[in-house]
Amino acid sequence: MVVKKVHLSCNFNTINEMSTVLKTFVAYLKRPALYPELGRKIIKNTVSRRSPFKGKAKTNSWAASIAVSQKEAVARLFSMNTDHFRSTYADILEKASLKEKECPITMGGPGALELIYYACEFTKAQHVLETGVAYGWSSLAILLSLQKRNGTLYSSDMPYLAQDGDQYVGYVVPENLTKYWQLFRFADRESLPKIFKKASSFDVFHYDSDKSYHGRMWAYQKMYKRLRPGAVFISDDIGDNSAYQDFCAKKNIETTVVEYNGKYIGVFIK
Repeated sequence: MVVKKVHLSCNFNTINEMSTVLKTFVAYLKRPALYPELGRKIIKNTVSRRSPFKGKAKTNSWAASIAVSQKEAVARLFSMNTDHFRSTYADILEKASLKEKECPITMGGPGALELIYYACEFTKAQHVLETGVAYGWSSLAILLSLQKRNGTLYSSDMPYLAQDGDQYVGYVVPENLTKYWQLFRFADRESLPKIFKKASSFDVFHYDSDKSYHGRMWAYQKMYKRLRPGAVFISDDIGDNSAYQDFCAKKNIETTVVEYNGKYIGVFIK
């Protein structure tokens, strides 16, 4: 009987996975603007299945050996104290948390918000670029800083095709902050050229989108040359593969690594 239950459970999971894949594929077909990304995903999940994790063990060992806390990173890089962020924006963060709980679909939760916010404060940011939005937690942290200087956040985020969740992207961002925000709903390879036509240089870059090795390296190269001197570069989940470590080594960049909720974030000042 136990074997039968396990077998039925496996069949159920397989059916759910197949249903999700089919739903996503159909959603792609309905959006010609996303055809280039569909082609890339087919290649990534067939010919290049192993490349997204290239160098993962090496980078996790390296990151663990040098990682510091978010608080220490902000103090070291920006000479700022993170203690005031949560108290200053307590009401806004509480409302955002309630919005996330009521959202009918599941997306990525909040990351190192203080690191992102104080990067914008340190640079007195006017133009910020992020890849990956989800609920909009990182967007919220950026916009809370940009509103002080009437700046602009440019965000790249793929539609949530499998969940039919387009309407919930950026869900936790208050309406009054959206006037400082331009959201581009394509894959990075389509969004970034459109964004670069709007702004030629940036004060802060936050990467949290395509987790593959080649996807990261492509975006890192594109963004690095568009960061002004003194700008801040932040990349989430650098332990997924060695792209960030390899990029920093190639450019001879001295980076700080932040350990946050069991994952690693890379950050440096150009």
